[in-house]
Amino acid sequence: MELGIHNWMRSETIETTIRRVSALGYTKLEIAGTPEQYDTKNIRQLMKSHGLSCWGSVTLMLGDRNLLARDEAQRARSVQYVKDIVRMVKELDGHMVSVVPCTVGKIVPDGRPEEEWEWAVGALKEIYDYSEASGIVIGIEPINRFETYFINRGAQALALAEAVGPNCGVCLDTFHMNIEEADMFEAIRGAKGKLVGFHVADNNRMAPGMGHLNWKKIIDTLREINYDDVLSVEFCAPLDRTPANPYPGSIDEHPENLSAEQEKFLADHGSASVTEAFYTMLTAESFNTLSKLI
Repeated sequence: MELGIHNWMRSETIETTIRRVSALGYTKLEIAGTPEQYDTKNIRQLMKSHGLSCWGSVTLMLGDRNLLARDEAQRARSVQYVKDIVRMVKELDGHMVSVVPCTVGKIVPDGRPEEEWEWAVGALKEIYDYSEASGIVIGIEPINRFETYFINRGAQALALAEAVGPNCGVCLDTFHMNIEEADMFEAIRGAKGKLVGFHVADNNRMAPGMGHLNWKKIIDTLREINYDDVLSVEFCAPLDRTPANPYPGSIDEHPENLSAEQEKFLADHGSASVTEAFYTMLTAESFNTLSKLI
């Protein structure tokens, strides 16, 4: 297995992230789903010069992005957004795209269950055909009930992937599994042969090793199902605004390069732009915990 990391958790340039994570020992990068921000040719060269390569990307389903929207035009725009991410990953010589089908934070459905299933499958089939032609794998990612009402568990993601196409997989996340699965290890076993990505954060969404999850057992279970690809670190530190805060000074009061979309995404996840020192600590702690086990 290799260790990768997402780059959406702190407001900084991609160049800064690449320098930081390569120095800490990471070999893969999972780039945020904001394709309009990136010059893929330059990023590919920069990653190569730092011993990194692109593993993939994750959809940031904000605003009106929703693959199961009632409005057909809204679904079409959402499909195009995911296709643009697939194209970006292809240009970066990456491998996969993790797809959250519904708007993050949306908890009121647009239609009846059978309607929304039909809309989701139709949209994802169009994306799947495009990704297959591009040589990029897509994986349906379940996230917890407080962020979406649609796909929360591995079994649901597997059912949707099966309806989309034979090479459509799933991407699991330890933070979400800890909330939604009766047994996360059985959920991992259930994804055998279909697991195309694996996101890691501890039960409190801090760095692996800073909560109570059993990382040895998690990685042993991944080996049991012959998953030997990338563990993508995706912590999102909850920020304590009380005097009990164990990490004073963790909030970056003057963030640089923070788009309105990224600011909203962080806020919706109970976080904010964090200081460089705090972010570096979380990034290093993740690597130190996981590198001993893989």
